[in-house]
Amino acid sequence: MTTYVQMFQQGSKEQKGLLGGKGANLAEMVRLGLPVPPGFTITTEACRWYMTHGSAPQELTAQVDEAMARVERELGRRLGDVEDPLLVAVRSGSKMSMPGMMETVLNVGLNDETVQGLARKSGSPRFAMDSYRRLLQMYGRTVLDVDAALFEDVLEEAKKERGVSSDVELTAEDLTAVVGRFQQIILEQTGYPFPQDPREQLRASIIAVFESWNAPRAVVYRNTERIPHDLGTAVNVCSMVLGNLDDDSASGVAFTRDPATGAIGAYGDFLVNAQGEDVVAGIRNTRSLPELEQLMPAVYTELMDIMHRLEMHYRDLCDVEFTVESGKLWMLQTRVGKRTAEAAFRIATTLVDEGVIDEREALTRVTGAQLTRLLFPRFAADAPREAIARGMDASPGAAVGRIAFTTAEVLRLQRDGESAILVRRETNPDDLEGMIASAGILTSRGGRTSHAAVVARGLGRTAVCGVEAFDVDENAGEIRVGDEVVARAGDILSIDGSTGEVFAGAVPVEPSAVVQSLTGEIDPDVAEADELVASVHRLLEVADRARRMRVRANADTPEDAARARALGAEGIGLVRTEHMFLGDRRHLVEDLVLAADEFERGQVLDSLLPMQREDFVGILRAMDGRSVTVRLLDPPLHEFLPDLTELSVKLARQEAQGVERDAHEEKVLAAVRRLHEQNPMLGLRGVRLALTIPGLYGMQTRAILEAAAKLRSEGLDPRVEIMIPLVSSVRELREIMPEVTAVRDAVCRETGMDLATSIGTMIELPRAALRADELAQEADFFSFGTNDLTQTTWGFSRDDVEAGFFFTYRDRGILLSSPFETLDQFGVGELVRIGAERGRSTKPELKLGICGEHGGDPASIAFFHHVGLDYVSCSPFRVPVARLEAGRAALLEEEFTPQH
Repeated sequence: MTTYVQMFQQGSKEQKGLLGGKGANLAEMVRLGLPVPPGFTITTEACRWYMTHGSAPQELTAQVDEAMARVERELGRRLGDVEDPLLVAVRSGSKMSMPGMMETVLNVGLNDETVQGLARKSGSPRFAMDSYRRLLQMYGRTVLDVDAALFEDVLEEAKKERGVSSDVELTAEDLTAVVGRFQQIILEQTGYPFPQDPREQLRASIIAVFESWNAPRAVVYRNTERIPHDLGTAVNVCSMVLGNLDDDSASGVAFTRDPATGAIGAYGDFLVNAQGEDVVAGIRNTRSLPELEQLMPAVYTELMDIMHRLEMHYRDLCDVEFTVESGKLWMLQTRVGKRTAEAAFRIATTLVDEGVIDEREALTRVTGAQLTRLLFPRFAADAPREAIARGMDASPGAAVGRIAFTTAEVLRLQRDGESAILVRRETNPDDLEGMIASAGILTSRGGRTSHAAVVARGLGRTAVCGVEAFDVDENAGEIRVGDEVVARAGDILSIDGSTGEVFAGAVPVEPSAVVQSLTGEIDPDVAEADELVASVHRLLEVADRARRMRVRANADTPEDAARARALGAEGIGLVRTEHMFLGDRRHLVEDLVLAADEFERGQVLDSLLPMQREDFVGILRAMDGRSVTVRLLDPPLHEFLPDLTELSVKLARQEAQGVERDAHEEKVLAAVRRLHEQNPMLGLRGVRLALTIPGLYGMQTRAILEAAAKLRSEGLDPRVEIMIPLVSSVRELREIMPEVTAVRDAVCRETGMDLATSIGTMIELPRAALRADELAQEADFFSFGTNDLTQTTWGFSRDDVEAGFFFTYRDRGILLSSPFETLDQFGVGELVRIGAERGRSTKPELKLGICGEHGGDPASIAFFHHVGLDYVSCSPFRVPVARLEAGRAALLEEEFTPQH
């Protein structure tokens, strides 16, 4: 018989897959001898059984009863005892942290009789009724799916009638009336009274945790964080310790270091006479942890000692939840804490300096996604701004967007291409999708450990919380300060998550200090560089020493090449020569297509040659001594020729008006009609165009090599690689290669220089990947063009998908992320793997790279390392991210598993 239940003392932190993160860490704290209330964990296996069969395992009830009996014996109290009732909390806890995916149900075991026993035992009828109303509110919302607003409205009405601002100020009589109204709401909304049987309350709460695993918000979160859907969640049943018992009781959340900045020193929030949900839900503005030392000095000293022990044991920032019951401290949870990107880098290097971890482990503690966040702009220091309020600096960064009071409005703005600031009194798990899609989050309640703050830091969103001056009226779509409306839905706000300031309108932004240091605008080794900048540089240096893959950039201009080099690029993996013919030069491609014969075509090519040569001189000069891969012309003709319909209409109007039709435009129209394609992205492009227009690739090859010769004569060291695009058959390479090699040999003879040049191809079609062994017979290198490879593998048009049905696919879990942003490792990635293996079966030393957008995607780089590519190439801005992730991939290669 499978054992589905484990007492806390039976587990350890190594069992997160079985006990969930919360259960495993509770077990670990028990093993360390810390004060943890007795309890047990129902394993993730039980949840997986429930998901498969639609019901709990048959033996689960007996195992829960046995575990509960052990808790009762240990505490000397029984669940349902009318004199001295045992109360329990029921919480979810998956292997991966999923903040707020299922709300806790506290005080399970209370009913109309046991609440009287609790009142007598505690000597506080107010406390007992407060505990009962919490159970009704949580159970109704979480287990029975009653609209949470119905309960909130009753509570708000009770406070208004009493003339108080906080539920703590309600009397026992007030709360008795609230309890009665809550019970009535449950009866009206479900058709059944609130269950008086404590065992039924426990059973239903456990089932609610199982079902919460597939709640829409949980699915959205897992899709966003790429968490597998088949893990299931554990259920933690913990005996209650009561932070709302009296004024010597409290509940709080604390971190061993500041999770927003990484600064050394304990950090957190607490509330006197409160239960833990009050702190994390943000319904009351909290007190900062240092105040606890003044109120409860012995508790504070014990808490600081425990937090230090936990940090040394886990060797990382830890967060904890704690409760004080009548002066006694209890630990309810710990985990390696979520943190901002800034904090991640500072904590990693600080722990190295403290001798807790080494530099290589420190590199594994940060991610490319976190570094990306540090590269974004911040508010300009000298920009004019109008501060309208200030809250708590909950999650750093600068965010500008239109005010949205609902998730639906955030998503609408996102679809319209606009940024949104999600504004709420306090967030709850139902807001998750809006939080993901927003640029930033603002709440009028809560603190740095509220739901909004914790989730924002985990998502990398800017957040300002606890803006007490704001009265957020979500129904009216207004923010008021006193009686004055200061902002409405759709107005633009700017929020600074580093200072807590809120500004009306859009505040200009400036580059981050990290970017300025990487580009040499400030020196990371001098005093003006802050600790964050130093930490980033230090870990990038560790990554550069550890990585096997090199990092190049995609750059089409000398300016882009120089910027990429400043950011650490070791070459250029893609120069898109068609980008050199946009703007004023666009007509040159048109002239090439319109050339009537070989003579006219030769004239056009002769006029293009000096322009191309100067283009390449600039790029090769900027990247002197480093390889530059130039992709020969790959122009989808619709981007360079006039639109067929527009040109036809224009000429028809001229004719209708009696104006003589322009002869050149007549000629263009004939060519456009002749070359018109229903799907130009799969038409006359790349090598196909070169085979149709002889001399085109020869002209470009001459321009490249003459540029290299010019720089060589100046004493520089240009290194050129020529890439032929959109090849699907080795016969195409064999047809075009003589044109390229003949020109190469001619330039070498003319200049008297040995211009060593690699000639390779771009693998961007499925057939090319599958026939890579043949292509390697002719090619010196492969570069995987994963943008087009994704389009042709999926049959997706990138622009159409991302503007159309992608949101539907993402919401339904068909696509966890856009395949154009993160590599589809089991589809497109499989073609990359096949192409790499088959290419090297022909040429073992074949150089392999990737130049699609995925080359700078943190989630994709580990895969490219895994399949053995020599380099990744990405946009200049993402070069530091690729360097960091390539280093991490080398250190974590044994842990790599492909991801959907």
